[in-house]
Amino acid sequence: MHGWGIAQRIQILSKDVLQVEEGSIYPALYRMEHKGWIKAEWGQSENNRRAKFYELTKDGRKQLASESRDWARICGAIRSIMDVA
Repeated sequence: MHGWGIAQRIQILSKDVLQVEEGSIYPALYRMEHKGWIKAEWGQSENNRRAKFYELTKDGRKQLASESRDWARICGAIRSIMDVA
């Protein structure tokens, strides 16, 4: 997906709870590309505009799995605290 499409997808999947602005999505994509977690390729968007499309790399999939485990652990800890309250 291209950057704007990724931001839109996040908004749709989160049912409008999360809205990622251009000033946040593109710097994040550049950082992930620099770290080798995603690769980018220029192409044509659905409205015939030149756009950079991003795809997870093998290292990116490993990082996603690691981040997902960490997030699950953090959510579990917060849930434990909230259950006591």
